[in-house]
Amino acid sequence: MNNIKEIALFEGREIRKVWHDEKWYFCINDVVEVLTETVDPVDYIKKMKQRDEELGKGWGQIVTPLSMQTKGGKQMINCANLEGIFRIIQSIPSQKAEPIKLWLARVGTERLEEIQDPELAIDRAKAIYERKGYPKEWIDKRMRGINVRHSLTDEWKNRGIKKGSEFAILTDEIYKGTFDMTAQEYKKHKSLNKENNLRDHMNDIELILTMLGEATTTKFTQDRDSKEFNKIHTDAKDGGKVAGRTRKDIESQTKKGVIEKGNYLPKKQEINKL
Repeated sequence: MNNIKEIALFEGREIRKVWHDEKWYFCINDVVEVLTETVDPVDYIKKMKQRDEELGKGWGQIVTPLSMQTKGGKQMINCANLEGIFRIIQSIPSQKAEPIKLWLARVGTERLEEIQDPELAIDRAKAIYERKGYPKEWIDKRMRGINVRHSLTDEWKNRGIKKGSEFAILTDEIYKGTFDMTAQEYKKHKSLNKENNLRDHMNDIELILTMLGEATTTKFTQDRDSKEFNKIHTDAKDGGKVAGRTRKDIESQTKKGVIEKGNYLPKKQEINKL
C-alpha cells in the first residue's frame, strides 16, 4: 500500500490497482465506494447487478480476481480493467459518475467520427502531443513512426503472426539489434513504468533509428516473402542490425551516445497541478 504505483487517486480517495496482462486493473469495490459513498460496496454491487440484468449476466467476463495488498495482507480481490470499470460506472446513478459518463459519450462520438474520417484520429493525436508540450518537429516524427509501425504489424498479421507474445518477441529483436536492449530494458534505462509508451520518451534520433529498424524489417519480410515465424524472426534480427550499425556509425562520428536516459514524464509539480 506504500507503493504509489499501486494506488490511483480520485478526488483524493485511494483506488487500488495492479498491473496484469499488460493492463492496469482496478479494485471494483474501491471504485464503487468512491463513486457512491456507500459504506457497504459489496451489498451495493449485489443490488446493482440485480438492477442491471445485462451487467449481472456479463459479470464473469468483467471481473478478474487478482492478488492485492489489504490490511490483512495479500488477498484475491475482484478487479476490472478500464473497459470493465467503465461498464460498471454506466450502472451507477451518482453525480460523481456523471462527468465520466459524459466523457465516455464524447469519446464514443469521436470514435464514430474517426471511422467516417480517419484523418481526425491523426489530428487528435497531434493535438494531445501538443498539449503535453512536445515540439512540432518531434510530433511529425512520432506520427511517421506510427505509420511505419502499422505497416510492419499489418505485414506480420497478414503472415499469421499472433498479436501479443509473438509481436513482443519480434519487436524485442529489432530493439536489441538497434539499441542492444529489449523494450523492458530500454524502459528501465529511461526510468519508465510498464504502462509508459517507450516511443513517447525517445529523442529524435532514437525515433528515426526505430523507424529505420522497423521499415527495414518490413522490406526484408516482403522481399524474402517470409511466411513462418522463424523466418520473420530472422527478418527482425536483420532489420535491427541495419539500424544498429547506423547508430554505431552516428556515435562514432559524433563521439556521443545516441541513447538518452531522459524521458518526457511530467515533473512532480506538474503532476500536483493536474
